[in-house]
Amino acid sequence: MRNNNEKGFALILSLVLLLAMSLMGGALIVMSAGDHKSNNSSDEYQQTFYVAETALIQGEKYILNQFLGPWNTKTNTRDLTKKNLAENQTKVYDGSMTKVNYGSRSPYNLYNPNADKSCYNSFTGIDRKTFKIVAAESWNFGKLLYDSNINKSSQAKIKKEKEYLDKFYFEYFITRVGAAPFRGSGVSIKKGAKDSGNNGMAYRVYGCGINTGNPTLIVTLESLVILPK
Repeated sequence: MRNNNEKGFALILSLVLLLAMSLMGGALIVMSAGDHKSNNSSDEYQQTFYVAETALIQGEKYILNQFLGPWNTKTNTRDLTKKNLAENQTKVYDGSMTKVNYGSRSPYNLYNPNADKSCYNSFTGIDRKTFKIVAAESWNFGKLLYDSNINKSSQAKIKKEKEYLDKFYFEYFITRVGAAPFRGSGVSIKKGAKDSGNNGMAYRVYGCGINTGNPTLIVTLESLVILPK
């Protein structure tokens, strides 16, 4: 019983550390959002890069939420009956994105993620004849921060900030790669030489930061997440 408790604690600790690292990255993104004193190409690229990092964070959170059980915002609890290692969809992916937090009204009607499928097409090392995904989502970065009520500044400043950030979108798509070795931070999770193997499941997250200004900028990033089976 003690070993099981230690194993469970080590697993939770590993996931908490991963989420903590994601939150630290998120904090950097939020801080950068208020630092737009100049509008040169370097600043625009840097902000687009931060938005791309947000895409990876959100994609990793999606996988963790499936693994731990979907979070119910009404009850502030997880639905443990639905926790799973998410599987790829049966159809080959065509690059389409699901809009999550924005629709087709102004100012969001100026961007359509499914017009040229720029995020998906920016990754050249994908076998498009066989590639399948778990999920693919498109978010507006400015609206995400505005809706989260992170910025406690005056309404005028918030409005100006949102108007600037509304031109940024982040998108991600996730594929289940397959079995892979998993090693947690706790001793009880680690496998010894005799019983080590592909005891984890690997997912690759493809993330894009998209600046719809003039000129349009796209920054692409990738990350690999391995969860225990």
